[in-house]
Amino acid sequence: MNIKLNQKKVYFASDFHLGAPNFEQSRLREEKIIKWLDEVSNDAAAIFLVGDIFDFWFEYDKVIPKGFIKFIAKISSLRDSGIPIFFFSGNHDLWLKDYFTNELKIPIYHQPIEITIEGKRFLIGHGDGLGPGDEFYKFLKRIFTNPFFKWLFKWLHPDIGIRIAHAWSGKSRLSNMEKQEDQFKGEEEWLWAYCKQIDQSKHFNYYVFGHRHLPLDLPVGKNSRYINLGEWVSQFTYAVFDSEGIQLKKFEQ
Repeated sequence: MNIKLNQKKVYFASDFHLGAPNFEQSRLREEKIIKWLDEVSNDAAAIFLVGDIFDFWFEYDKVIPKGFIKFIAKISSLRDSGIPIFFFSGNHDLWLKDYFTNELKIPIYHQPIEITIEGKRFLIGHGDGLGPGDEFYKFLKRIFTNPFFKWLFKWLHPDIGIRIAHAWSGKSRLSNMEKQEDQFKGEEEWLWAYCKQIDQSKHFNYYVFGHRHLPLDLPVGKNSRYINLGEWVSQFTYAVFDSEGIQLKKFEQ
């Protein structure tokens, strides 16, 4: 796949965590995200939403989670206006299925994708489960993505299933805070290590990921950079690629 800029820009954001930690704070964040989408739509050649957009999402056969209607309406409007939108699942919304594809014509990606933008090669994905370490999470992900487990979960009443999921999500955030996961780990940054490993066999100009909740711009190899997009719970960071290259920025209303 090849995207041409035509004097426009490509935008990347991740980890909105809509729905967390409560309705009031999530609604304020949703309004800020919509203002950002309004702003970037003026010159966007494409928009990449790189996982954990929702703090939890599960598509039952006939039901989707309540809320987020303003955000969904906004990306639907942007898609109708002709702006390509690329939507990735993350570890919090890994049960995205086909609702956005069928209703909004927005593709869902569950694995990193390779794409060329104005002649530059990108590897883009959420980032969970990649690189060395974190074996316990990788084990859990295999369980959560197992078709049998998903089939079992869907038989829970949505009020019960979603309440359990939000409790698990909150526990996960507290655990990450206790482990100081929001601090730079130097050479032990596992997504950075993953990019270096990939670059030894297949070169990309840019590796763009989310998940870490830490905005990073680090060298990988010759003419390669690893970009982590940060998050929108407190930082409101995103990346923009244009004819000059890629930059991390913070959205200020």
